Amino acid sequence: MTLKFAIFGDSIAYGQGASAAADTVAQRLSADLRAHDLPNEVRVFAVPGAQSRDLRAQVERGLAWRPQLALIIIGANDLTRFLPPEQCAAQLADAVRRLRAAGAEVVVAPAPDLSVVPWVPPQMRAVVRAGSQVMHDAQSRAARAEGARVADFGMTSSAGFAVDQNLFSADRFHPSSAGYAVIAGALAATVREAATAARSSQGTSLG
Repeated sequence: MTLKFAIFGDSIAYGQGASAAADTVAQRLSADLRAHDLPNEVRVFAVPGAQSRDLRAQVERGLAWRPQLALIIIGANDLTRFLPPEQCAAQLADAVRRLRAAGAEVVVAPAPDLSVVPWVPPQMRAVVRAGSQVMHDAQSRAARAEGARVADFGMTSSAGFAVDQNLFSADRFHPSSAGYAVIAGALAATVREAATAARSSQGTSLG
């Protein structure tokens, strides 16, 4: 069975900054699943610049395709616009709830640590990191409460970005192809776990 794998979220989910389509999170994770005997078809519904409030429209489009596996990467644009964490978490929860109700296994990658972005002044990094943590934690709680798996690349995998500028693309904000390799690597195990559960669930329903 070929799993329908849907990607929702912002520019990171979309792959902005990658040198080639094969370097994006979507294509890297799809290839990883195939390498682990989990055939899949991946479609990206993510939109660069998206905030948590935009997930509803993305999920509406995605549900028409009836995915069995979904990944949501969201939070960076909420942070840059200083949006309330609990409000953003509630919007994320709504997206997860709708996907789960449609039978999809869902993985959420919450807000990244924006303090590692090169243009953040050194004197502001502690404040930005604290704000990122608050958003990340609120999203994680909301996602888990609705039955999603949380795959953390934002707060625990950011150290590499802080010391290696090659992980950023030319705009010094979005990841480069090398940066997407780091992100996909941090998400892969959780996505495989969700894909295995989705395949098992589909097999049960077919039986």
